[in-house]
Amino acid sequence: MLLYNSQVSGNCYKVRLLLAHLGIAFERRELDVVDRSNRGDVLRGLNPALRVPTLVLDDGRSLGESGAILWYFGDGTPWVPEDRYERAQVLQWMFFEQYDHEPAIAVVRFWLAVSDRPEAFAERLEERTAAGHRALAAMERHLAARDFFVGDGPSLADIALYAYTHVAHEGGFDLDGYPAIPAWLERVAALPGHVAIDA
Repeated sequence: MLLYNSQVSGNCYKVRLLLAHLGIAFERRELDVVDRSNRGDVLRGLNPALRVPTLVLDDGRSLGESGAILWYFGDGTPWVPEDRYERAQVLQWMFFEQYDHEPAIAVVRFWLAVSDRPEAFAERLEERTAAGHRALAAMERHLAARDFFVGDGPSLADIALYAYTHVAHEGGFDLDGYPAIPAWLERVAALPGHVAIDA
C-alpha cells in the first residue's frame, strides 16, 4: 500500500495517525505541498483533485481525500461507533473540520509556516484568523463537558480535528483562551499507538 504524502500536511498526518493506531503498514512517497508542478504527472488517474493524501491500495485501486481514507480504514473498528446517531456525529465533526476548521487554521498555518511568502497573504490573514478562532470556540464549547468529540472514547472525529489543532500555534493561534482544547489534545496524544506529525 502506497501513500502519497507530505510530511507537513495535517490531512496526510490524519491518515498516517490512524494507520499507526491500527497497526497497518504502508509505504510513502513524498510530494511537495508548495511546488505542485509534478502533481498531474504523479497523481493523474489516482486522485481527481491531484492532492495529497492519495492512497493506492495493494490491488491498485486509489482513494483521495483524508476523510474518505479515514472512513475506509476506520469503518468496522472502534474508531467508528456502532450506533447510527454517533456515526453521524463523527461525520458531522469531520465535515466541520473540512468546512470550518481546516480552511482557516490549516490555511493560516500554511501561509505563515510553510509557504515561505507570508506577505503574499497579508490582506486575508485577519479574516482567516478570525474564522479559525470561531472554529476553536465551537470546539471549546463542545469539549467543555466531554473527553472526546463523540461518545465516551476516541473516534475518527478526534483524529480529524487533532491533526491541525495540535499545530495551530504555527499559524499564530494561541490556545490559552481555550482550556478544554489543550486537555483534549493531551488525551489524544496519550492514546496507545500515537505518532507525531514528523514521524
